[in-house]
Amino acid sequence: MMDAIAPRGPDGSGLVMHGNAALAHRRLSIIDLSEKARQPMVDAELGLTIAFNGCIYNYPELRRELEGKGYRFFSHGDTEVILKAWHAWGKECVNRFLGMFAFVIHERDSGRVVMARDRFGIKPLYLSETPHAIRFASTLPALLKAGDVDTSIDRRALHNYLSFHAVVPPPRTIVNGVRKLPPATIRVIEPDGRKADTVYWNPPYERDASMSGLSSQEWRDLVLDALRTAVKRRMVADVPVGVLLSGGVDSSMIVGLLAEQGQHGLMTFSVGFEEANGEKGDEFVYSDLIARHFDTDHHKIFVPSDRLMEALPGTFAAMSEPMVSYDNVGFYLLSQEVSKHIKVVQSGQGADEVFGGYHWYPPLASSNDVTSDYARVFFDRSHEKLKEHVNPEWLADEDFSRDLVAAHLRMSGADTPVDAALRLDSQVMLVDDPVKRVDNMTMAWGLEARVPFLDHELVELAAKIPPEEKLKDNGKGVLKDAARLVVPHEVIDRKKGYFPVPQLKYVDGPYLEMVRDALTSRAARERGIFREDYLERLFAAPSDHITPLRGSELWQVGLLEMWMQTHGI
Repeated sequence: MMDAIAPRGPDGSGLVMHGNAALAHRRLSIIDLSEKARQPMVDAELGLTIAFNGCIYNYPELRRELEGKGYRFFSHGDTEVILKAWHAWGKECVNRFLGMFAFVIHERDSGRVVMARDRFGIKPLYLSETPHAIRFASTLPALLKAGDVDTSIDRRALHNYLSFHAVVPPPRTIVNGVRKLPPATIRVIEPDGRKADTVYWNPPYERDASMSGLSSQEWRDLVLDALRTAVKRRMVADVPVGVLLSGGVDSSMIVGLLAEQGQHGLMTFSVGFEEANGEKGDEFVYSDLIARHFDTDHHKIFVPSDRLMEALPGTFAAMSEPMVSYDNVGFYLLSQEVSKHIKVVQSGQGADEVFGGYHWYPPLASSNDVTSDYARVFFDRSHEKLKEHVNPEWLADEDFSRDLVAAHLRMSGADTPVDAALRLDSQVMLVDDPVKRVDNMTMAWGLEARVPFLDHELVELAAKIPPEEKLKDNGKGVLKDAARLVVPHEVIDRKKGYFPVPQLKYVDGPYLEMVRDALTSRAARERGIFREDYLERLFAAPSDHITPLRGSELWQVGLLEMWMQTHGI
């Protein structure tokens, strides 16, 4: 299992075993580079052992508070702060943490095990339970390496993958024998196996009466102030921190705010691909503009077609779960290059989900049926359509994905349909698509990505902002207002860009051959998930079968099969 996660932590390894508990760790050293901060960390005085992945940005303040309570420290990093915080405050400790984290603590004296995951699941925590054991890991493939895992396919998760745009919400994964701890959850496991979960964060998406009279300018200033703090927090490190610069508003703002805070020689990185079908494959014109404007140490990475093809097997191997976005390979190749220069980067993920940047939000403002209106624009296939694509034995009995989304959208605590959709996207979709993609692809190369737009205090503020402030100016209006005070207007008033990988979007040539080989292989035929007539239609005209979110159906079904073959599912 440790070997399987070695790329996530190339700087050191450790293993601690006592009785029926074993904790192992691969280290990426970023804070307190000395051996004193090695993991798993054992605090013999408190009788606690921890394995931890992530970063607690406010650890210096928490340390001072704990020292005031009489705790003595032997290291200088954030890992030991978590141990003392658990001892001092118990389950309440997670409410004090500003950061991203997945950790497991074993209590020597009680035999209890504590597991926790940050509010947005930025750091992963996978679990495999047999009648006699619970195993955990940062990646699903690490659990498979240990053996004794039921690798049959979860039909409900398959329904999510094919309908809910490849988003498989916790606790499920595509395989029955592996589950994941939900975000914002702390789980205490007693020695006899009894478990108790506490969800410690679920902000209201409602208007706050004390803020009802705020003007657009006042909201703008509050957002800018909160983002400034979020970006500054994420510079805590004993190594340099760079920025993944796409040239969009979000990453450009991070660069601008760091420049404003006096960062000189900031390393920035951009990636671009060959064009296909007349569709441009890079946004260098904008990333260059920002790099020049703020005088960053800029690195441009251009990926020719043959390099893209070569990188796909490694990209599939780096995925803990099948992820359909074309830009996985972009992040994978970008991270490979960035990791040659630096260990930590800030990245702009989350801004669209938090500040309403996607095209499906404005129509929801007048929605009378938020579930149907959301499903129409976001779902790749309806349950009825799925019956034409999947063989009967693989089909979930009911419209599982739609029911799951409907339950979330109808929960109390959201004032409007737009608020409900923003909550769903930031608490569910974001966790198991953009956030997971960034973690998997950066950590494949021992690179840590920090996401300031998912600072929970910034998100709590954004949840209170009236939807019209977010939806104006073609989306992210209040954020764009703030951006105008920081970055050149050219990157704000442009058409919304994505991480374009045109060659994968139009599955043809060698990509079509690769996908066809996978889906007609013996393994795929024996699995028999997809109907043959459906596959034949896809092979004959891949570009005729595009999902509402402009994704290729062929790439989606092909990727699932290639991922399963890569991991021996």
